[in-house]
Formats: sequence, structure tokens, C-alpha cells
Amino acid sequence: MERLLLTLGIVVFFLLCLWGMWMGWRRKARSQSARIAPFPEIPAEPGEFQLESVGVCVGTTTAGNWQDRVVTRGAGPRSGAVWRLHPDGVAVERGGLPDFWIPRASITGIRRDSRLAGKVTGTDVLLVITWRLGDVELDTGFRGDDLDDYPLWIEKLSDHDIKGGAQ
Repeated sequence: MERLLLTLGIVVFFLLCLWGMWMGWRRKARSQSARIAPFPEIPAEPGEFQLESVGVCVGTTTAGNWQDRVVTRGAGPRSGAVWRLHPDGVAVERGGLPDFWIPRASITGIRRDSRLAGKVTGTDVLLVITWRLGDVELDTGFRGDDLDDYPLWIEKLSDHDIKGGAQ
């Protein structure tokens, strides 16, 4: 009987922890939905893609704050993804989760990093695009299956290209 009560107590404690995390996630999503505009949808005709990478979309955070994950409107969970670079932006296609568009004009930087949205790696295996959505600057991270693509992404989305240089 004593063992049963102890087991029930542990199960109840575990369920309370899960409930608390779920409530925190919902509260964070509500507060972010007031500050962060909906992510742009991928245009119906984005044009021919110039570059494509397959991997995992690690998530989106507020720029410069690698642990402040954006969870509103389905942006929070990690997922398998395909990133496609088009002339006017980057299509982020996430299997089973809402896809979104990062307009080229809103991109303020691109870099390799070792941490984003609670994921920490030993080396710079994450490709992070910094971009503006309304008044908020965001970092969206991607862990590609082929790291050899990263220099191409950085070259194509470099500051020179973003500001209207050679594309």
C-alpha cells in the first residue's frame, strides 16, 4: 500500500510538471502573439529557387537572445524542413507545421552559430538568418543535412546581396 501511494504521488507530481510547462508555453504564446505579427506566407509564385537545403528547422528566437524561443502561431517546435532561396526571399517549408516566408528585404544578416532556441552544438552547425518582422527582429535557425551548403547561403544572402548588390 505504501509503495502504491508513493508511485501515485510521483505520477501526480510528474503530471503537474507537464501541466505547468504546457500552461507556461500557452502564456508565452499569448504574450508573443500581441508583440509579433503573423509570419508571412509563402507567395503563390515565389519564382525559381536558387538554392535548396534539407534539414531541421531549429526554431525562431528574438534576435540576439538565443533562448527566447518564439512559440506563437506554431513557430515553436523543431521540425524537419526544406529551405529554398528564391529571388525575393526564403521559403521555410516545415513538414506538418505552418510554412513561412522570410522576405529578402527584411533580412538583416546571416551567420553560422552553435546555439539557438535551446539547442547547443559544439561547433557552428546552425545556419541563422536574422530578419525583421514588423518592429521585432528575429533569428531563425536551420541545421542542414549538408553543411557544405552554408557558404553558398551566406554568399547569396550576404549584406552586399541584401542591399541590392550582385545577386
